[in-house]
Amino acid sequence: MSEPLENLIERLASEGGRVQRLRPPLTRAAFWLLGVALASTLAVLSFADLPLFMSRMGDRKLQLELTGILLTGIAAIVAAFHLSLPDRPAAWALLPLPPLVLWIASSGYACYQNWIAFGPEGWSLGESADCFRVILGISIPLGAALVLALMRARPLNPMPLTVAGGLGIAAIAAFLLQFFHPYDVTFMDLGVHLVAVGLVVLGSAASSRFLAPPEPQASRG
Repeated sequence: MSEPLENLIERLASEGGRVQRLRPPLTRAAFWLLGVALASTLAVLSFADLPLFMSRMGDRKLQLELTGILLTGIAAIVAAFHLSLPDRPAAWALLPLPPLVLWIASSGYACYQNWIAFGPEGWSLGESADCFRVILGISIPLGAALVLALMRARPLNPMPLTVAGGLGIAAIAAFLLQFFHPYDVTFMDLGVHLVAVGLVVLGSAASSRFLAPPEPQASRG
């Protein structure tokens, strides 16, 4: 015979350990982003060619593109932390879409300008393979850190937040790539970047099983 509900509640209250309440999702996202910013700053100061990067930053197209990339990353990470809570609406998944459109549109316009300037050479593979490896290489540790940060929430439906988180870490990786990317983006570069971002999102979605709550064990009557 199953245990009466009143007895079950009393037993859980007496035997259950104290549960520490999670900080607000925006606070948790801010701490995670701050940690990534500190680690990224050290890497950029140690390995990037900053004078070359600063000279490229005079291009308004690049400024717009970087703004879209960075805002996509921040918005997607914030959305992921909100989606980790069961009481947050699914509409949080739409938060990174406006900056994502800005990212793709600004990159596409820059590619078009380069295609006019360089012609068919803009379609050559060039250094695109290195960009692909850099985005994936940066995304792997970022993804592991994000999964660890979200595990405590044990979301009931982890798929939306892993997709948003995957987009966020891929965008951050693409933003950091620009510090080591001493040339303008071509159509081939943009295509390779989008493929890398898509693979990161798919890989992140596959990690949703690590965030799902454990299956409840059947009670014995």
